[in-house]
Amino acid sequence: MTREVRELVPVDGETFRFYCCGPTVYGPAHIGNFRTFVMNDVLRRTLEIGGLKTLHVRNITDVDDKTIRDSLKAGMSLGDFTQMWLDRFHTDCQALNLLPPHIEPSAVAHIPQQIAMIEELIEKGHAYAPGDGSVYFKISSFPQYGKLSRLENRELEVGKTQNQRAGQLADEYEKDSVTDFVLWKGRRDEDGANFWQSPWGDGRPGWHLECSAMIREYLGETFDLHGGGEDLAFPHHENEIAQSQCSCGGRFALHWFHGAHLLVDGKKMSKSAGTVYTLADLEEKGFSPMEVRYELLSAYYRKQANFTFDSLHAKKEALGKLAKAESELRTHVGADAPPAYEDLCGLSDFGTFTEAWNYLQDDLNTAAAIGKVFTGLKQAANKQDWQGLHAILAALGLTLPVIEAAGAADIPSEVQALADERWEARSSKDWAKSDELRDQLKELGWVMKDGRESYELEQL
Repeated sequence: MTREVRELVPVDGETFRFYCCGPTVYGPAHIGNFRTFVMNDVLRRTLEIGGLKTLHVRNITDVDDKTIRDSLKAGMSLGDFTQMWLDRFHTDCQALNLLPPHIEPSAVAHIPQQIAMIEELIEKGHAYAPGDGSVYFKISSFPQYGKLSRLENRELEVGKTQNQRAGQLADEYEKDSVTDFVLWKGRRDEDGANFWQSPWGDGRPGWHLECSAMIREYLGETFDLHGGGEDLAFPHHENEIAQSQCSCGGRFALHWFHGAHLLVDGKKMSKSAGTVYTLADLEEKGFSPMEVRYELLSAYYRKQANFTFDSLHAKKEALGKLAKAESELRTHVGADAPPAYEDLCGLSDFGTFTEAWNYLQDDLNTAAAIGKVFTGLKQAANKQDWQGLHAILAALGLTLPVIEAAGAADIPSEVQALADERWEARSSKDWAKSDELRDQLKELGWVMKDGRESYELEQL
């Protein structure tokens, strides 16, 4: 809000508490969405590697215009429809090595808290119910509205919509419009069976309200940081601030963390151009989730990142080089399995990778940090350096591909393919498939020995 870089210190002196706007579960998340989630994950990991305890809350939007519209089109109940896409989201998160949030509340599960907040806003004169079954927030009652997105520096018109009331009812409205926004949406025919009871009649909450209610429930009136994509600063985050400060006071978020957009081939992602890629799309093209993660975090979060397939191919090659260098360093220092994530939290000596760590500490400059990882590898010589390397990799959330052991050329391609497939199944916790593939390997005369980060194949 101040456009200043400030040190992150827990307001309660103990736990860094932060909130990230999560997915709207009406379809698969695309790589632009995941750039935001990956950068929030790197923030959390960097805080934890630095020795801070965290409380990470990421919401699920399972009721809004889009989820209702598309669930009805699919002929499914809203709950079954959103659960299907939430399961897909969780699968993608796991593949991308995102730490699960400590709390993942859903909008539907917190409708009572949202109704209670609306009642407070009405009582305090910040909201009104005109009698159409809906309730609206009165922007004129909150003079500070617009401080986050600097509305005073932009040409805007209050209430500029083709239809004033239609604009107010929309969950999302035009970027050049400031209008009283909906807190509770009266029941409409197009909502089908998706409505709840309230003091103002049947209906459902507006999109902006859910985050305010869940933040209050789990983080209180004042918390450390609020994250999300830069497109959410206005109107969504402005509306959150207004709702929260007018209903319960407090300072709300002490820091704001907005990631810039992801471009594809230098242009905005476009469905018509076929450039709205999902993780599954890229896996079908032969890229691993870890290569995608590397691509998403390789640019400084404040700058637009440009996704290209040439760049993704380069990340594949770079991960291979990192894996080879780590393997050589591990052999040189006589190390065994990489240290566990928990053992790296609070590390004080990063060895030759101190510069990489310093860049992560400096406004989460992942691009510069990755560059210093390759620089540090040239001087790395002891076990502390090796541990420092793994601390940086853990902060970035990067796991390295398996380096084939000596003699791997003698392993039949069929056996190698089965082993790779079983490792992927095991990593995804698909135990049934993992056991089935293990038995197939045994029939071919091979046993697969699982380690923490990799595996070895031995002939029976």
